[in-house]
Amino acid sequence: MGNCFSDVPGGRAAIGGTARGLLNAIDAPNDAVDNFLRSRGYHGLFSQIELSFSASGLRDRDFLSKSDPMMVLYTRGKHGALEEIGRTEVVLNSLDPKWITKHLIMFRVYDVDTQFHNLDVKMLKLEEQQFLGEATCALSEIIIKSDRSLALELRREDPIRSMHSQNCGKLLVHAEECVGSKTTVELIFRCSDLENRDLFSKSDPFLIISKLVEGGTHIPICKTEVIKNDLSPQWKPVFLNIQQVGGKDNPLILECYNFNTNGKHDLIGKVQKSLAELEKLHASGQGETLFLPTGGGHNSHNKVLKSRVYLDKFSESVQYSFLDYLSAGFELNFMVAIDFTASNGNPRLPDSLHYIDPSGRPNAYQKAIVEVGEVLQFYDSDKRFPTWGFGARPIDGPVSHCFNLNGSSHYCEVEGIQGIMMAYTSALLNVSLAGPTLFGPVISNAALIASQSVATGARKYFVLLIITDGVVTDLQETKDALVKASDLPLSILIVGVGGADFKEMEILDADKGERLESSFGRVASRDIVQFVPFRDVQSGEISVVQALLAELPTQFLSYMRNRNIQPTL
Repeated sequence: MGNCFSDVPGGRAAIGGTARGLLNAIDAPNDAVDNFLRSRGYHGLFSQIELSFSASGLRDRDFLSKSDPMMVLYTRGKHGALEEIGRTEVVLNSLDPKWITKHLIMFRVYDVDTQFHNLDVKMLKLEEQQFLGEATCALSEIIIKSDRSLALELRREDPIRSMHSQNCGKLLVHAEECVGSKTTVELIFRCSDLENRDLFSKSDPFLIISKLVEGGTHIPICKTEVIKNDLSPQWKPVFLNIQQVGGKDNPLILECYNFNTNGKHDLIGKVQKSLAELEKLHASGQGETLFLPTGGGHNSHNKVLKSRVYLDKFSESVQYSFLDYLSAGFELNFMVAIDFTASNGNPRLPDSLHYIDPSGRPNAYQKAIVEVGEVLQFYDSDKRFPTWGFGARPIDGPVSHCFNLNGSSHYCEVEGIQGIMMAYTSALLNVSLAGPTLFGPVISNAALIASQSVATGARKYFVLLIITDGVVTDLQETKDALVKASDLPLSILIVGVGGADFKEMEILDADKGERLESSFGRVASRDIVQFVPFRDVQSGEISVVQALLAELPTQFLSYMRNRNIQPTL
């Protein structure tokens, strides 16, 4: 039914920079981009990114002419092996090439011999070409640059195998977000005097908006929610992207249906208007009469109805993307809270969830920290991460439900992902596992840091990763803390490790039900929680990053847009 819905999160999510469906939203998706992002779990963070490449000062490997360079892109797979994900075209006779082919990430540049120039680049055997140099970087390193460009030194030898690599020129990588239009129109529709199509109650109306394309075909692009038992409904806002519609003068079909549970909805009435005409309708304050097609073939005609449709709001705005905010200097600040309750098992025994394997094989807690942290750390300038534990008894102290993992009584931050890992390992030696499992204190501490950031005007958004082995026991207190935190620049990612039944935890994740409500009757202003059982991602089909970060851009944008915070581009 298209990508637009009348609920605010769904509607906004459909028109720019959010998590779902964006890789497939481009008319001609780049396979290399898709494969790379999906393999590394990054596709939840960005709309599609297009990378452009040029190089300078390449080595000349030809005798009678200059090198004919082609660049090959690689990413490192789960077991460390390099996997090719794309190739540029060959640029003839150039030591300073600018490739046209766009790609998304080790980069290798080759000189392609003349005898192979008539072959498709995908058919070339790289071992038969002259290797000019290689460079590597993370996607995050490129897109956080204000101009989205990154210069990389090309090296001749594999840096993993040699400490003395030769400089072989430079590679310039430039990233662009593949979006056509950020201009969005917010519309609020209502109707009056709708015909009743139900026998024992009033109609349950909803709207479907479609665009007309060549040949008269209707392409549905948007729908409202169903309003029960109402002949004069007003629907929640819908959001339409100008490009999605095809332009302000492109005709749209508005159809009002009566909802039926069997899926055979009754057409109540319809009207044809462009966005430009709808804008005039809103300005006039008048309603437009609906009609109902009757008959068929040459005998068809439109029956004019008493029913009318009104437009209570028509508002154009620019909807900035997640990438726009990051490029403008907004940061994602990573925070971690780790469950030290006794149900994890004795850390000294191999069957414990906290067992530190002498072979170096990470446990579930370490995997979650590293996989999520390695993505988010690039968006945190100082890389100092607040890190807590909960559910344990520090030496000579009572059970604490929020203690600084670094052992300090004054500050909670550690340096980098390695600092988190060291503090975690050290804490296992210095606390006694206890219980119960309480989230409220940790969430409140994270919310306090976020609120202090707001007070100072900092351009920061906080992401708290909670890793736990059991169902939370302070459910209502946790709900209260989450409802309060929903007004702050904060998202909470929860990973459930072990074999516990985590069904109750899904209550906290509002995309699986209604929004959270506090004990005082207040409803959360937005969804800020994403919950994932670790066992669901251990099969390797999806990563922890992919599962956890899928909704982060949507949550980030909902906060920024609700408060009309715009990036300075």
